[in-house]
Amino acid sequence: MSRESMPLQDLPCLGLQTSMLSQSRRINKRKSRSSLTEGLDTECTPSDLIQQWSPSHKHQRLISMGKENDQNQFVLARRSRRKTGPTSGISWDHLPEELLLRILFYLPLQDLLRMSRVCKRWNRLAFDESLWHSVDLEGLTHMGQALQQVLNIGVCRLRCPRSFVEETNFTGTGALQIVELDLSSSIIPTSALESIICRCTQLEYLSLEGLQLSDAIISSLSKNTNLLQLNLSGCSGFSAPPLADMLKSCSRIKQLNISWCDFSNDHVKSVVENLSSAVTQLNISGYRESLTLDDVTMLVTRCPQIQTLDLSDSTLLMADSFHVLKQLKNLLHLSLSRCYHIHLAALTDLGQMFPLLSLLEVFGLVHDSQLSSLKKELPRISINTRPFSSISRPTPACRPPGPASDRAMWNRTCRLRVKL
Repeated sequence: MSRESMPLQDLPCLGLQTSMLSQSRRINKRKSRSSLTEGLDTECTPSDLIQQWSPSHKHQRLISMGKENDQNQFVLARRSRRKTGPTSGISWDHLPEELLLRILFYLPLQDLLRMSRVCKRWNRLAFDESLWHSVDLEGLTHMGQALQQVLNIGVCRLRCPRSFVEETNFTGTGALQIVELDLSSSIIPTSALESIICRCTQLEYLSLEGLQLSDAIISSLSKNTNLLQLNLSGCSGFSAPPLADMLKSCSRIKQLNISWCDFSNDHVKSVVENLSSAVTQLNISGYRESLTLDDVTMLVTRCPQIQTLDLSDSTLLMADSFHVLKQLKNLLHLSLSRCYHIHLAALTDLGQMFPLLSLLEVFGLVHDSQLSSLKKELPRISINTRPFSSISRPTPACRPPGPASDRAMWNRTCRLRVKL
């Protein structure tokens, strides 16, 4: 074998080390011959001869830590190979994917993400859309990339209120599978929100409370004809015509919260003139100088099945509006807080006008000293028990206390959620 082709550990030593090595070999040969002749000349048993002629056993030398390179010696320590016995049971590699998906279904979000790093197969299974049906990302900061990944997986229920979404281009052109979406009070660029809503066609529950919207977003909502609950409270940035077209297309809406938006008179008329008769709960509060008696008349005519109605902060309404509201035979909950032109005496007639009425909110109209007398006049009606409206809100303020209810979205919690 040529010298160039030899492995490094087989190359002969050079210089002084070579001569010293050959000299030591000659000495060892002489010693071995002399020991052999001595064994033959003396009286020894066969076992003694075997021990003399056999090479000496190598003993393992223990080397203290940190002294491997003393006396210019470099020592490579080799660990003995572990003896592996026959494995019993079934290997994870042999399990069918249906069974693995069933096992992964019971893992929380953090553990599921750890499992995705094991191998390519588990990564593909960990991000199967069947495991990501409902996700709660509340509390996750800078969720742009995480939000995009969850949307592309095929999530159906997504909860991420009070979130911060940086300027991100959400890629993809296919339709999303989202049915329930809560982005309430989030900080998200309008362009990013447009790229999400324009791909939604199956929405049934949607909350965009407090967000800056656009005409394109409102127009995109028109494609979600199965919409049942819509919360646009405190929204701005869109005009009246797209709002009217959206309400015409989404004719199945049962709960609508469109309070305290940046509305003009045209916006209010677009709402009351295009609402569907399927509406049973409506919050149209906060329009001090925009909501008139004619608007209430149109509203009652188009939506006779209303059970919960919030007209708070409508300062143009007076007691004569009660005769119009009397047409709502199924009215259960009425809010007239801060409608300052309605006097206390007119409120005592509500028990006779609305035989099914059980809840009445009149915050700002009745002083504490007068509240007891009003309760005596209306004994079957609970007065001022709901300071905040729960219409179309995914997590109402009047929910029962508890950690599960704090993370609920329209009365159901999400299976996967971020734990901080």
